[in-house]
Amino acid sequence: MPHDAALAELTLLLGDRLSRSKPDLAQHGQNETWFPETPPDAVAWPETTEEVARLVAICARHGCPVVAWGAGTSLEGHALAFAGGVVVDFARMNRVLEVRPGDMQAVVQPGITREGLNAELRATGLMFPVDPGANATLGGMAATRASGTTAVRYGTMRDNVLALEVVLADGRVIRTGSGARKSSAGYDLTGLFVGSEGTLGLVTELTLRLHGQPEAVSAAVCAFPDFAAAVEAVIATIQSAIPMARIEFVDETVARIFNAQSGTAFPELPHLMVEFHGSEASAAEDARRFGEIAEGFGGLGFDWATTTEERNRLWRMRHGAYRACIAARPGSMGMVTDICVPISRLAEAVAETRADIADLGLQGPILGHVGDGNFHAILLLERGNAGELARAKEVTRRLAERALRLGGTITGEHGVGVGKKGLMALEHGEAWDVMARIKRALDPDGILNPGKVVEVSQ
Repeated sequence: MPHDAALAELTLLLGDRLSRSKPDLAQHGQNETWFPETPPDAVAWPETTEEVARLVAICARHGCPVVAWGAGTSLEGHALAFAGGVVVDFARMNRVLEVRPGDMQAVVQPGITREGLNAELRATGLMFPVDPGANATLGGMAATRASGTTAVRYGTMRDNVLALEVVLADGRVIRTGSGARKSSAGYDLTGLFVGSEGTLGLVTELTLRLHGQPEAVSAAVCAFPDFAAAVEAVIATIQSAIPMARIEFVDETVARIFNAQSGTAFPELPHLMVEFHGSEASAAEDARRFGEIAEGFGGLGFDWATTTEERNRLWRMRHGAYRACIAARPGSMGMVTDICVPISRLAEAVAETRADIADLGLQGPILGHVGDGNFHAILLLERGNAGELARAKEVTRRLAERALRLGGTITGEHGVGVGKKGLMALEHGEAWDVMARIKRALDPDGILNPGKVVEVSQ
């Protein structure tokens, strides 16, 4: 095999923490969506930054690709080793290294999941709020600049990562950022690596911004006569300065799927799912004011989740929507695509997307983070049906073009990977070449997650 020399050295470094067994390769060649199984040549489980640095240096000497792996929940082929090489699984680098309650910060290794971190923070009164739905690792969330249901209040990973430790393509270890709240000292390298999808370096440590656990939480779900009315209610809520913690949208198809699979009795109409954080009094008042606004736009069937168990059930249902939609068409696979547009153009974007999906004869429930203009189409495709896959790719392209026409972006949270790399020139033009120049400067031999995000000719 072309990478045998590198793998021989890595075996000396890691011993049985470097695997070439078929089950391990298969596990790290799978993904959550439509890409074919793509096993790497080997899987490595480092335990320290020093081991990651030595691993990368060995791979650099031999021109062996290196792909970082968190929980494998990304949707655009980010962690697949299309060029072979070594997948670096950070499962054994999963510790909370330090919690600084006074600064509301935590220092963690990349392999810990967001749920794992919040479990450790429970007694401190603090939390890490970024919630992409899946129990993703924090290293993977930083690499893809993840966001999710709570971004409307707490921001994305870009807003909540203060500093990083990163192993570069030649094995050097650098630190970016600091524990300070702000800095004017040079280029924002932390911002550069957050969202770089493992193409510029491997993150081995993160300093994160924490937030206080709310005293009270109020949540509800309500139906609207159409999506335009739901969006108008959201815009009016935002303009009224009501601090929403989450405000999610599901279309009538998803509502029907919830009823069938979760035993709910939602009207088969578009729905908003909302949550408010604060004191007992403020959360109740925010919920009341939202209810008044929603009723003014035709909101009906309010179902208030008054207990922790009810709220958890509501959000488990929302986070499980992807798998529920897949199950609704037995034997199907999903192509999940997302865009983000200014909220004032969201209803228009959804209406045109629904028309495209119908025009091309596909099934595609729509849901998303309506509070920040981000929505997802879950295209349900028959496995092995090349015609449906081709039509789904056409929907994706039309969706990207629509996002740019409406002043938005081709992806609000899923990232680029391989799936959307062909659309990057549409959004960025010459700036995409600037990204490629940065890639060549930091990774001249192209060993870090090759083939993702940018197009680089060696």
